[in-house]
Amino acid sequence: MLDDRSRTLLKALVEHYIADGQPVGSRALSKFSGLDLSPATIRNVMADLEEAGFVASPHTSAGRVPTARGYRLFVDRLLTMRPLEARQLDEMEDALHGQPASQAISSASQLLSSLTHFAGVVMVPRRNASRIRQVEFLNLTEKRILLIIVTTDGDVQNRVLVTERAHSAAELVTAANYLNHHFAGMDFEQIRHCLSQEIQQLRDDIRPLMALALDAGDEALSRNTAPYVISGEHNLLDFEELSSNVKRLRELFELFEQRSSLMGLLEISNRAAGVQIFIGSESGIAPLDECSVIAAPYTRDGQIVGSVGVIGPTRMAYERVIPIVDITARLLSSALSAPHKH
Repeated sequence: MLDDRSRTLLKALVEHYIADGQPVGSRALSKFSGLDLSPATIRNVMADLEEAGFVASPHTSAGRVPTARGYRLFVDRLLTMRPLEARQLDEMEDALHGQPASQAISSASQLLSSLTHFAGVVMVPRRNASRIRQVEFLNLTEKRILLIIVTTDGDVQNRVLVTERAHSAAELVTAANYLNHHFAGMDFEQIRHCLSQEIQQLRDDIRPLMALALDAGDEALSRNTAPYVISGEHNLLDFEELSSNVKRLRELFELFEQRSSLMGLLEISNRAAGVQIFIGSESGIAPLDECSVIAAPYTRDGQIVGSVGVIGPTRMAYERVIPIVDITARLLSSALSAPHKH
């Protein structure tokens, strides 16, 4: 790997480039690095760093800029984190605390965007994990039944079930009572898990109705939300390196619309511990080649249910953004795990 001198110079180059966006020349480097080296020595070290793929010369200027590989080494080995001030922590906590889940998620996305001036993204808990307060069945016609679901958030969803045979009003009341009695306060994934063990004990005539109700309820509550909330995409227009390439910019905004690739990336963060950093092409998503994504999982009641993240240019103040993402994930976890007021 690199010797101390090369590392010190690379660190100085990355920090200076992040701060002002201009290619860094050897004279500037000798000033910023604090090393007592001749410009010729610095030029030699820069040539070595360029050959190793850590820096690049953008054009004929004598200055150099970090590559994705240079940023990666910087983030992994050379970064000095800048902890947030207590005042900023308090403001972040105030912004998220005591809100219903959907509001807290949306606030977290706005918070990430406003604190970093990049795009803030929060993956919505899968299936929205809406918990049911009450279920009712109503006969519409002989084999069509209306399923009414009231969630603990006060949301009401209706679905029409087409059954194999007609059900009497008494049977429908029995089925609804069974669900309400055993499963109020759970989400459909939990209900499905419990029922798969209990369904064998249910009366044969009610079993198919239960299976239909579960599928329809699951679908009603999961389809109800977008997979993630994103704020501040327009902030990315302020960065020359992103806005100068109109084709790339269009692809980036299409990515935000189309959602599935970005979801895949956030899913990876869900499976990891702590903050994940994807620099440039590491994300495996072409429109993000000039961007970095910093993401961290958040939990509800100890279970990871989604992730929060920031999307910005690779030239970002990592020492500041990483703690912001980390703390937002922690604050959102505690906001979601606190008892809610409905």
